Amino acid sequence: MTALAESGAPASDPIVNTAVFALFVAITLYVVYRASSRNSSTADYYAAGSAFTGRQNGIALSGDFLSAASFLGIAGAIAIHGYDGFLYSIGFLVAWLVDLLLIAELLRNTGRFTMGDVLSFRMKQRPVRAAAATSTLVVSFFYMLAQMAGAGGLVALLLNVHSKLGQALVIGVVGLVMVLYVLVGGMKGTTWVQIIKATILLLCGALLTVFLFGKFGFSFSNLLSSAAEKSPLGDKLLEPGGSYGKNDTTKLDFVSLALALVLGAAALPHVLMRFYTVPNSREARRSVVWATACMFVFYLCTLVIGFGAAALVGADEIKGAPGGENSAAPLLALHVGGTLLLGIIAAVAFATILAVVAGLTITASASFAHDVYANIFKHGKAEPADEVRVARLTAIVVGALAIIGGVLANGQNIAFLVALAFAVAASANLSTLLYSLFWKRFNTTGTLWGIYGGLIACLLLVLFSPVVSGAPDSIFKSIDFAWFPLKNPGLVSIPFSFLCGFVGTLVGKPKADADKHAEMEVRSLTGIGS
Repeated sequence: MTALAESGAPASDPIVNTAVFALFVAITLYVVYRASSRNSSTADYYAAGSAFTGRQNGIALSGDFLSAASFLGIAGAIAIHGYDGFLYSIGFLVAWLVDLLLIAELLRNTGRFTMGDVLSFRMKQRPVRAAAATSTLVVSFFYMLAQMAGAGGLVALLLNVHSKLGQALVIGVVGLVMVLYVLVGGMKGTTWVQIIKATILLLCGALLTVFLFGKFGFSFSNLLSSAAEKSPLGDKLLEPGGSYGKNDTTKLDFVSLALALVLGAAALPHVLMRFYTVPNSREARRSVVWATACMFVFYLCTLVIGFGAAALVGADEIKGAPGGENSAAPLLALHVGGTLLLGIIAAVAFATILAVVAGLTITASASFAHDVYANIFKHGKAEPADEVRVARLTAIVVGALAIIGGVLANGQNIAFLVALAFAVAASANLSTLLYSLFWKRFNTTGTLWGIYGGLIACLLLVLFSPVVSGAPDSIFKSIDFAWFPLKNPGLVSIPFSFLCGFVGTLVGKPKADADKHAEMEVRSLTGIGS
């Protein structure tokens, strides 16, 4: 029968799994349709008319940040690698806090819809907006790869689809549903999907955690001991270094990964864009409190779920299942509650994928339509209806590229793929955002050098790394053109981006506009004029 049945696990029922997922899609599409009735302006389509409360936006923010990597990838990484897998949870949570402490509210007060609004505030509009849109599209594409790869592995597990062609078709269907969310609902509909998804995700994570604690006598020590006994790593499952301490290269890879995770969140365009859906800075701060609380609870749950999967499912069954490491949480649900719970957890995972990719798609399409079409091609004089139409067409193109990329990346650990997206975001955006906010002398040349220098360096290092070729888990396994030894390029590309921005500012002309910098400083700190 299925690979699960052959391994002795309870068999899943594709009909039940499909029915639960279809029910979720139907409900959320109805919500999106109802929410879309007032998408008559660019503010409605891009920022939901800034009509959400802090609590609503906070829950949606957590939904945007808690991607398939957080649910499927981290649980699998903990189940297989133990302590080293939990580093992803720590990294994502610390990244969120760094994002808030550094720049989130400052950027929200300065911009209007996109990251390009912030970067071009005191620079030359056309070249800087073009660079910001390019960066946003590339970062969104990398982030989408992780979500689509998760969709392929999850459906392979649920529907017993083992062929690459079958999984590719499923990834295509997920991509089409995601594009439909964006085309119909805009930011308002997407936000409601995020709220629904985040609520269900937190409830399911909490219920699984409580059940696992109960099964092991409400003793975390018992859970860890059982996980170590069943794992091939033994007690090393609970110690650092099982995955990243094997040699000097893996240790450097860990440092690079940590740097990318901690600094990348502050430069993710789709997270920044969500702060524009609230009416003022006070509600933005409230949304931060709610989002932080939700994410703190969930990442604690991932620790229990990951080690619970190691104890009850086992590394061999997880690795042997379709989807590999990403199957740990669904397999745990199958062992714990049978077919029905698997269907529910699968629906939650699909909701996670659909909602996050929808958020990424609307960010990418808004950046192209607002920064490139409206402000470069139309010199800021585009009709709102035309701008929204271009955004919707862009969403279709972005969705198609995400489907193609997801097919190529299918089978990779999605927590790892998201870490790559964080590295691209930090390399391309972080230096220019910080320089724009805090360095009075920073100018247009520095902005362009920082964005393009960091982006090109990061992409080249990824292209010639073991991620693409030369390793058993590479995208192209049969060829080897890798010369860069690290899987995550952040350790090199992030400092290089700061260096490019610094040097570009020193050699660039014209000099920075002191009056514009003063205005930007006041606006970012007070929200006046935002």
